[in-house]
Amino acid sequence: MESRRGTRYGRTMTRITLRRPDDMHLHLRDGAMLQAVLPESARHFARAIVMPNLVPPVVTGAEAAAYRDRILAALPEGMRFDPLMTLYLTEATDPEDVAAAAASGLVKAVKLYPAGATTNSQSGVRDFDKVRGVLERMAGIGLPLCVHGEVSDPAVDIFDREAVFIDRVLDPIRRATPGLRVVMEHITTREGVDYVRSGSGDLGGTITTHHLVINRNHILAGGIRPHYYCLPVAKRETHRLALRAAAVSGDPRFFLGTDSAPHPDHLKEHACGCAGCFTATNTMSVLAHVFEEEGALDRLEAFTSANGAAFYRLAPNGGTITLEKRGSAAVWPDKITGGAGPVTVFNPGFPVYWHVTT
Repeated sequence: MESRRGTRYGRTMTRITLRRPDDMHLHLRDGAMLQAVLPESARHFARAIVMPNLVPPVVTGAEAAAYRDRILAALPEGMRFDPLMTLYLTEATDPEDVAAAAASGLVKAVKLYPAGATTNSQSGVRDFDKVRGVLERMAGIGLPLCVHGEVSDPAVDIFDREAVFIDRVLDPIRRATPGLRVVMEHITTREGVDYVRSGSGDLGGTITTHHLVINRNHILAGGIRPHYYCLPVAKRETHRLALRAAAVSGDPRFFLGTDSAPHPDHLKEHACGCAGCFTATNTMSVLAHVFEEEGALDRLEAFTSANGAAFYRLAPNGGTITLEKRGSAAVWPDKITGGAGPVTVFNPGFPVYWHVTT
């Protein structure tokens, strides 16, 4: 899975300073888990689009405000972090509540989960005609729709569900709702990359750290590795390479959304384990490794710190972080511990020599 090395300037870079990055797709959970994992994101990221799939989900503006208060209360003293809130789209969502939450500056997007597609998606959408009014209101005010891009039809193979979603759900929604701004989150396929590229300024796509590193063999070959299991599931190597090409391209339609998704180990290492990779701790080091392999360190800042902010119409972050390549591999904890139980940190499967220094 390793490829080219060096930089496009023909010399080896050992230090790179970036605007402080944004994570445009993050799960922080709540309660004890929130307390445990929030510092891992706040250490490197200035802002994050926070997913609303709690139990119960964050559906209204009032619920989003209360959740934001809990996040800020859990932030360790001395850390700065801006949670960008989202609402969970249901068939009963009130378009006017959405518009008011957006107008207040609190809510930056609405999240579409097809019912049953992933973790805590039971309250998601089954009949898309029932959310047409919300989508039309969002198009009118320019509020983005973030989509978990998989169908939940059990007759569709799990490795095909993203491509089928594009044809069966997403493209019809966009055609029926002119002006709707859409983020196709955590794309995992060449078809997803191609579809994002087919759009103009109203369509973007997030790419995770782990989907740039693993393919489906890493989950299944030689034994099942539950901490590589995520949804959308990692696909063939040809798809991973397409994601890499998109991420390092500099194309403003692609940007980082880690989909860092913590679950306690006892729920991952289980007969029916939860989907999600926890990458908040080491994402920036792993991404520097990936971009260096692809000869594209000069485009890392666009992917992590510029493209997402531009899509969401946010000012770029102030402040910077610096990564330095050293002779010794970066070390991070195997697990994050907290009241909810230990959470395993994503292991890329190779040594990473890029260290975040500031």
